[in-house]
Amino acid sequence: MSRVAKAPVELPPGVQVTITTDAVTVKGAKGTLSLPLKKGISVVQEDKHLSVKHEDGDGLRMLAGSTRAHLANMVTGVTKGYERKLELVGVGFRAQVQGKTLNLTLGFSHPVNYPIPEGITIETPSQTEIIVKGIDRQKVGQVAAEIRGIRPPEPYKGKGVRYADEQITLKEGKKK
Repeated sequence: MSRVAKAPVELPPGVQVTITTDAVTVKGAKGTLSLPLKKGISVVQEDKHLSVKHEDGDGLRMLAGSTRAHLANMVTGVTKGYERKLELVGVGFRAQVQGKTLNLTLGFSHPVNYPIPEGITIETPSQTEIIVKGIDRQKVGQVAAEIRGIRPPEPYKGKGVRYADEQITLKEGKKK
């Protein structure tokens, strides 16, 4: 069994934590994130560590492990931030950012305009690369998944939007 909740979360210099009975707020150089706490879960700050405590009850140990993991992700997010890289593979597939919109040309009969959510920045270093950045790990992953979902890689030629580290297994075509 996992003992994730027992490991303390290290607080690097420059990170401030505010703990109330129903939420934890982490503030750092890149921004501020907040995590609501469930009933029966408490967070204690000791020097430069955060510890998650839980009462005895149904599922509270698992919930404490999840809370500890979320706190660790929040601390990393406000100090370093998160990023996810996407690649466009296909003839004529292009991406560019205009204001708060990501304009995608993905072989459809129409261009696709994806509105960039609050707290997320999207960069396009080249026409076939997209970099999604932010301090909230869940939000960065969700935005990257939504962009990939517009045109996921197809299994015969591999055309579409894929993660930079994604390995696509191509199927063999029809034989004559």
